[in-house]
Amino acid sequence: MENEIESSRNIVNSLTVDVEDYFQVSAFEKSVKHCDWDNFPLRVEENTRRLLELFDEHSVKATFFVLGWVANKVPGLVLEISNAGHEVACHGYSHKLIYNQSQNEFKQETIRAKGLLEDIIGQPVVGYRAASYSITKNSLWALDTLAEAGFEYDSSIFPVIHDRYGLPGTPRNIYKFTTASGKQLVEFPLTTAKMGSLTLPMAGGGYFRLYPYWFTEFNLRKLNTKDEKPFIFYLHPWEIDADQPRIEAGLLSKFRHYNNLDKCESRLERLLKAFKFGTVIEILNNQENIPLYNLS
Repeated sequence: MENEIESSRNIVNSLTVDVEDYFQVSAFEKSVKHCDWDNFPLRVEENTRRLLELFDEHSVKATFFVLGWVANKVPGLVLEISNAGHEVACHGYSHKLIYNQSQNEFKQETIRAKGLLEDIIGQPVVGYRAASYSITKNSLWALDTLAEAGFEYDSSIFPVIHDRYGLPGTPRNIYKFTTASGKQLVEFPLTTAKMGSLTLPMAGGGYFRLYPYWFTEFNLRKLNTKDEKPFIFYLHPWEIDADQPRIEAGLLSKFRHYNNLDKCESRLERLLKAFKFGTVIEILNNQENIPLYNLS
């Protein structure tokens, strides 16, 4: 066991944060209209700064996929993230699911969000993550838009079966692909674990709060030691905020959002001590011979 722990510490994994507020999540889209967002108290600043402090305490750098709407409201927060040495990446603008957008709508809001972030930090933004991982078989066209907009990598594809997202059967580790227009992008898919014929989501977020901590660490360590591959982990600032205002929604949506919020921060601290982390771009730049996969 000690040898496995030491072996896994030699691999740098990716720590990511989807910077959005508690009222913007897809689980509440039927309860909270976009036009009402300004009526909710903003908590994303305080929660993101707590994550920045936590990462600094553990000497960890992360990739922050920032929602354009948040960047427009609190540009100083985006600059703080960048000035602290973290990677700033794009999470779209409106948090609308891609397959519910027209191609032109998606293009316009993606270019708007990317430009806004670049203006704030004065650097290129090369990474993208879709709202609720909504690049599916019905929205693969979005990858062309990302390549044309100048993104170098995407981290939106979850190789699992799910009611809201997922591209089951696609690679579980880093790969590159050629879009319909002939451009190439690198994909860092959300991490999964194989258990027999099952592919289980293991990348963080609600799954990190749902599973027992030991189960998450065991499977992530297995990916480092047995497969010798880096994993990608994600969470949201609101997931360390057990005191956030409650929003009325369906039972499943409330369970997904509120389950074990009070345990998330302490679990995250354990994870930061257990593994070595860096930014997405750092990991991708150190990859050799990334395999090519046909997504079409």
